[in-house]
Amino acid sequence: MDNIIKGLLSLSGKVAMISGAASGIGFGTAVRLAEVGAYIALLDIDESKGKEAAEKIKKIGQKAEFFRCDVTSNSDCKETTENVIKEFGKIDILFNNAGVTRRKNIVELNEFEWDLVTGVSLKGIYLLSHHVIPHMIKNGGGNIINTGSGWSLRGGPKAVSYCAAKGGVINLTRAMAIDHGKHNIRVNCVCPGDVDTPLLHAEAAQLGEDDEDFIIKAADRPISRLGTPEDIANAVLFFASNMSAWVTGSILVVDGGGLAG
Repeated sequence: MDNIIKGLLSLSGKVAMISGAASGIGFGTAVRLAEVGAYIALLDIDESKGKEAAEKIKKIGQKAEFFRCDVTSNSDCKETTENVIKEFGKIDILFNNAGVTRRKNIVELNEFEWDLVTGVSLKGIYLLSHHVIPHMIKNGGGNIINTGSGWSLRGGPKAVSYCAAKGGVINLTRAMAIDHGKHNIRVNCVCPGDVDTPLLHAEAAQLGEDDEDFIIKAADRPISRLGTPEDIANAVLFFASNMSAWVTGSILVVDGGGLAG
């Protein structure tokens, strides 16, 4: 039984490219995929934290390299994709995870903030996938996982740009799955609830709320705690592995039951 499970979950020899990988869900997923054998290409705009993250993964005995990449820049995404392939030889797994939020309603939100949030969270998926998919096709297939949100599926207060972007991620995922199934490329979406990351604590600051009170409210769900990056990483591993060999165009909510009520 152990050998069967290990075989289904193993990513030995696979190359995983992860955006937003310097911290939070991205870094937690980078560690988890490395633990099951994947080589890791970490993408982020934070060069210092990104390099630190890569060194931490190397210490667990797996190859990892950091690549500075602004996912809203077509030239950055093209160059980074080429550099990852030059370094690793291929890209088997793309985890489109980079995201930002600005907690404002539509009147408060300015155009720059709208463009920033939708650019990182939605356009970033388009740009990286645009450059990675041709290489996956050439290599006979691949695996793409996009990060949505609980707010991909319902609205939330003071989060219009984030809700719009994450809502778009779901249908983008479905459309990509339809187009590229014939290329042996699976495309799925994981939708986290509130996860204990720097992004969540930044939301409290943006809303002018006490951090501790904000976290207590965020943990009010059937499984009464915040999510961890590892909770989401395990869902990404499911999609990235042979455990989900006949799964594409799917949306997996990982939120401790937050959307159940």
